[in-house]
Amino acid sequence: MKRIFKVNLLVRILIAIALGIGCGYFFPEWLGRLFATFNAIFSQFLGFLIPLIILGFVAPAIADIGRNAGKMLLTTAAIAYLATICSGFLSFAVGDTIFPKLITQRPLSEELPGGSDLMPFFNIEIPPLMTVMTALVLAFLLGICIASIKGGTLKSFFSEFREVVEMAIRGVIIPLLPIYIFGIFLNMTYSGQVATVLGAFAKIILVIFALHVFLLVAQYCIAALFVRKNPFKLLATMLPAYFTALGTQSSAATIPVTLRQTEKMGVSEDVAGFVVPLCATIHMSGSTMKIVCCSIALMLMQGMPYDFGMFAGFICMIGISIIAAPGVPGGAIMASLGIMASMLGFSETDQALMIALYIAMDSFGTACNVTGDGFIALIVDWIFGRKRLREAA
Repeated sequence: MKRIFKVNLLVRILIAIALGIGCGYFFPEWLGRLFATFNAIFSQFLGFLIPLIILGFVAPAIADIGRNAGKMLLTTAAIAYLATICSGFLSFAVGDTIFPKLITQRPLSEELPGGSDLMPFFNIEIPPLMTVMTALVLAFLLGICIASIKGGTLKSFFSEFREVVEMAIRGVIIPLLPIYIFGIFLNMTYSGQVATVLGAFAKIILVIFALHVFLLVAQYCIAALFVRKNPFKLLATMLPAYFTALGTQSSAATIPVTLRQTEKMGVSEDVAGFVVPLCATIHMSGSTMKIVCCSIALMLMQGMPYDFGMFAGFICMIGISIIAAPGVPGGAIMASLGIMASMLGFSETDQALMIALYIAMDSFGTACNVTGDGFIALIVDWIFGRKRLREAA
């Protein structure tokens, strides 16, 4: 029986989508409303948890960086953050140009002939302890202060608090997420919206995959300018890490392979040993690209207004909010939900679709993140390698 519960999350999400679509055609209304009631309560709990996720992830991550603020660490963190937000801006430029031609506008709130939304029997209000922006500001303040005063007690508290948040995600959110997605697609089928959504999904996934390939080629071309090597040979050397990440869907589990391939590119052992594990936590180019692309597509589908200024702030905040999120299944998208709601105006249904889309492409985003870690290691090694040569001279 234990094997049943070890089915990959992506597989469970795909099964939930298929069952939600199939059951939407024959479920009686009372049964559909039962799942709508579950979704209403689950979304309330998720909204309650989102500020705690941000606080639990960001505060200890900033404290760790501050306490170990060596030049190499700060350089690596700066390059990783710059790479992450550049990925987001690239994603915005492509999505804003291409998606309006591919996606048909049809708001999910719009009722089609013969269709209607399933209403819950009741709802339970679970107000969050704080807003998303309050959680972000508090996380920054606490993280910086803990690093400055070297607060061992506070550091220990937030490290344990992070474990509590991870336990809530692993023990409650992730196991119940397929039921939540099932309910969302059940409702969309019942209301007649599912064909529009699935058509948009297919187009989005193809565009994002092409963007990932372009991003990796661009990253290694930039690295090649520093190290004076063939970018395509460098990228080919990192392919084992890419395909390992596709299988494991985990940056952390891929670290041994990423480390080995990074050293094969010529990066010194000490730099590779420092940069690769760190970037497995803080470098999220592929994840940010997915989040931004999917957000634009969903806003276009819904007819929601957006502009560059809105997404510029969103991208910069995403690059911070998902720090240390890769250690948790779906951590990046979970840590981003609150910002989507507060900055982009996403509803509970929008957030559920974002989760489904993100997890459907989770392995590709992880593979892009991991492969990009090698590009950062090359630049950091070039910077500090030149420094060592000057000191030796």
